[in-house]
Amino acid sequence: MEIHSNSFQNNGAIPAEFAFGKVGTAEEPIALSANRNPHLAWTGAPLETQSFALACIDTDAPTKADDVNKKDRQVPADLPRANFTHWLIIDIPAYVTEIAAGSCSDGITAHGKRAPKGPEGSRQGRNDYTGWFASDPNMAGEYFGYDGPCPPFNDPVVHHYHFHLYALDTGHLKLPPVFDWKQLQDAVKNHTLDKIEMVGTYTLNPALGK
Repeated sequence: MEIHSNSFQNNGAIPAEFAFGKVGTAEEPIALSANRNPHLAWTGAPLETQSFALACIDTDAPTKADDVNKKDRQVPADLPRANFTHWLIIDIPAYVTEIAAGSCSDGITAHGKRAPKGPEGSRQGRNDYTGWFASDPNMAGEYFGYDGPCPPFNDPVVHHYHFHLYALDTGHLKLPPVFDWKQLQDAVKNHTLDKIEMVGTYTLNPALGK
């Protein structure tokens, strides 16, 4: 299979319109962004494909939040990193080979999107903003569908966002109404005919640029 995006190049920077946060001011280093999902398109799926699954995972999330977004310090570059889920979709029909920019997310929904738009028949999992905002009364809730990058503004590490696409031999994955990245990975193990990924980068650290 091959995958591409009109929104960013593979291994290139993701534009701010496809992020949750963008560079702000000296007083408020992070500003809310347009939070649109990027365009994605793919070709060359096996003829036996019955559905697709898609995931967007940041592999550079800090494992400790002690220094995150603190003006007087930075996140240690050598801090162990973990995955942060930004988007999960399953049961994408086999005839769908493209997702238009902004078609699944176009703006920030406080407390999370409960029924995000997506290809007909598809289902979307819960992303990790659910846990991130759990203690914030203005934002707390269950976040489903796409919510884009918002790495710490004081992180010296550029974050990498992996868009994983799976071609599957089943039209419907046996997953509960609320599912996460690990559950999706487990579910596709015995159903994957082919898989591919592309990577975008993003940073809010002014010293690193875009």
